[in-house]
This record gives sequence, C-alpha cells and structure tokens, in this order.
Amino acid sequence: MLFSVVPVAQAAATYAPSDFTPLFIQLGLALAFVVFAMTVSHLVGPKRNSQIKNTAWECGIEGQGNARTPISVKYFLIAILFVLFDVEVIFLYPWAVNFRELGLTGFVEMLLFMGLLLAGFYYIIRKGVLKWE
Repeated sequence: MLFSVVPVAQAAATYAPSDFTPLFIQLGLALAFVVFAMTVSHLVGPKRNSQIKNTAWECGIEGQGNARTPISVKYFLIAILFVLFDVEVIFLYPWAVNFRELGLTGFVEMLLFMGLLLAGFYYIIRKGVLKWE
C-alpha cells in the first residue's frame, strides 16, 4: 500500500519540534538578509548632507504653515467609505470569472450581494455623508 490514511488526531500527535526547523531556518535567513542589506547600505551609501538636501519639499513647493492643522473628520470618513466600497467591488472579479460555473445560484447570490451593497450606498447618500461643506 503506497499511502496510509492516518486519523487527524493521530497525525497531529506525531509532529515534533524538528519538523519546524526548515521554517525557523528560512525565517532566520530572511531576517539576516534584511539586517545585512540595511547595514551595508548604511555603510556604503553616499553621505552628502547639505542645507538644500535637508529642507522639506513636497511636489516642488516649499512647505509653509503649521503641519498640525486639524483636518475635518469628513475627509477620513470619505476615505474609509472609498476603501470599503472598493474592497466590496473586488468580490465581483472572481464571480465574473466563474459566472458560468456558478449558474443560477451564483447569479442570485450576486444579486443579493449587490442589493446589500447598493442599500448601504443609498443609506450613506441619505445620511448626507458625501456632502462636502
């Protein structure tokens, strides 16, 4: 018999710490590479400091004013809503790829999903969250 079937409980009991040795070796090598690369780049890299290089520039325009001015909570709320609805739309791609295999059941489930998504969007519009003042 080429393959033997071992119950899950019995298979879990047969693991030994030595089974994880390759994982620890790979983790150690990855960390060693990161430390090595950062150390070498710090030691070998150019160190040309000047007043012009150390000034803060953003988009070619010199900064002015206080960097700690309060930002409206609406900005962050709209950003979170954008991420939320953007992630929801990502679920459409696997469905579109497997549309024929999913059949009518998959179509109905996607209609339910889109209905809930549009209901949430309608709620957001009715609450006036997207109105910028």
